[in-house]
Amino acid sequence: MRAITIRQPWATLIALGEKRFETRSWATKHRGAIAIHAGKAVDKKACAHPAIKTILSKHGYSTPNDLPIGAVIATGVLMDCWQSFTQEDQVILESAGKIKNITAFEESVGDYTEGRYAWELDQMNILRKPIPARGYLSLWNWEESIEGN
Repeated sequence: MRAITIRQPWATLIALGEKRFETRSWATKHRGAIAIHAGKAVDKKACAHPAIKTILSKHGYSTPNDLPIGAVIATGVLMDCWQSFTQEDQVILESAGKIKNITAFEESVGDYTEGRYAWELDQMNILRKPIPARGYLSLWNWEESIEGN
């Protein structure tokens, strides 16, 4: 299964289905199953942002130290890869002639600078127990068994 390493709290927000787009400087042609790997870095300033703190608290994560790190925490589906552009100060996503708007929350938790890419993630299945794994840059192959989760 293909996997992507994402810093915390973004990885957990995606795993919980609260954040649907992961922004990157590069596009991917991959579509389909993907594992979400929480890297070892935690952006504590982002964790203190009121909207993010509220969402994490709602799901039982009281402090940044509660977030899993260095492990695959969810699997899901990479639905599409959208390119970001701005029109009249509003972020617009485009893919193969299709246009999509994003919510204010999504805009606040991603880097939608013109020309960047937004990977649309859906059907998240958070693992009951995170599976320790080493993360990598770019998309990588995760081969660990997920039986029992």
